[in-house]
Amino acid sequence: MPSLKDLRNRIASVKATQKITKAMQMVAAAKLRRAQLAAEAARPFAERMDRVLANLAESIGPGDGAPALIAGTGKDQTHLLIVATAERGLCGGFNSSIARLAREHIQSLLSQGKTVKIICIGKKGNDALRRLYADMIIEVIDLREVKALTFDVADKIGKKLIAMFEAGEFDVATLFYSRFRSVISQIPTAQQIIPAVIPVRSDEIVADAVYSYEPNEEEILETLLPRNVSVQVFRALLENGASEQGARMSAMDNATRNAGEMIKKQTLLYNRSRQAIITKELIEIISGAEAI
Repeated sequence: MPSLKDLRNRIASVKATQKITKAMQMVAAAKLRRAQLAAEAARPFAERMDRVLANLAESIGPGDGAPALIAGTGKDQTHLLIVATAERGLCGGFNSSIARLAREHIQSLLSQGKTVKIICIGKKGNDALRRLYADMIIEVIDLREVKALTFDVADKIGKKLIAMFEAGEFDVATLFYSRFRSVISQIPTAQQIIPAVIPVRSDEIVADAVYSYEPNEEEILETLLPRNVSVQVFRALLENGASEQGARMSAMDNATRNAGEMIKKQTLLYNRSRQAIITKELIEIISGAEAI
């Protein structure tokens, strides 16, 4: 049985840890609201971009005049996976769920004989994937020095992806991130961004929406398609930011509760041990007095 001093030290250590987890929970809660608003504000813009691209792509048709960012290279051999995770841990299963989805996708591609390349956005994704796929990781993008996530950050990544695509370094690019639903629910998502997957429009939208574009559709697509890549990357980073803070808030709340329960158990054990020592000393005193 541990001594009273050991129990006191253990209780003090758990209380110190509980203060840290409580502080991290409060910080995550303060950041969550701002990150959630940013993610929700980006969704309508990205969805509207998809609808405009769908309308333009339909007017052009699937012929030879379609841009490569829609039509693709005509091959499906080399796949680029952009895995976006957090720079820090202590956020529950947020990072591991994205990495697990990426691993499943990698295994599926490798079983089909495809060539896989990986770009990691965030330290934790690189840590999770390099154990098995270190030779496939071609770049790690570090965002630890980025104080505020702006479109310029995503635009640099988007331009890098387009330059690689135009250089023939890959045929298909898929973006992995976690879509924010609530504090306790984040959905790991895989989204193909190159070539762009044009959503199928509903009959209501087709009937109500009549667009006239100036200049022609080809020229507009030449501008919109590269920007759409950056928009989708920016949306993924914002969704990740909100998901990370929500997962961290939930994880730190659970850690704080567990620390409280542990303190109660250790305090009860300390009191029982102390009472046993006092009782033993009293018995020794009484026994000594009777012997005299």
